[in-house]
Amino acid sequence: MSESKTIPRVILSEAAIDTIDTLRKRFGTDLMFHQSGGCCDGSSPMCFEKGDFKVGGSDIWIGKVYGCDFFMNKDQFEYWKHTQLTLDVTPGRGSSFSIEIPMGIRFIIRSRVFTMEELENLEPTMTGEEMVEKNLL
Repeated sequence: MSESKTIPRVILSEAAIDTIDTLRKRFGTDLMFHQSGGCCDGSSPMCFEKGDFKVGGSDIWIGKVYGCDFFMNKDQFEYWKHTQLTLDVTPGRGSSFSIEIPMGIRFIIRSRVFTMEELENLEPTMTGEEMVEKNLL
């Protein structure tokens, strides 16, 4: 019997990789993402310099994507937990605090529903508070 592979909750498009590379040249290598589930562009993923957005018990760490921690508000996560998220980029300025906005683009999420087999092999999650307590941020 073959060993099951852990399935990432978040993956990237090539455009997102290129954008993160550009942002790293400007802001440094330590970036993070947060998706709040708020109104307007608040439900879009936002990129910050690591530490510029404080996470806590109401945030869920859902994995690392291209070396960046990705967090989601726990209420939003309840809606998205059965889907694999693809971090992508689209033209147009959003109205958020995300650091790519001045580039005339914004991060977006595309998703697909996990298969039953994938659901059994997902990367584990933890709260932002647990990440802080374990000194992982």
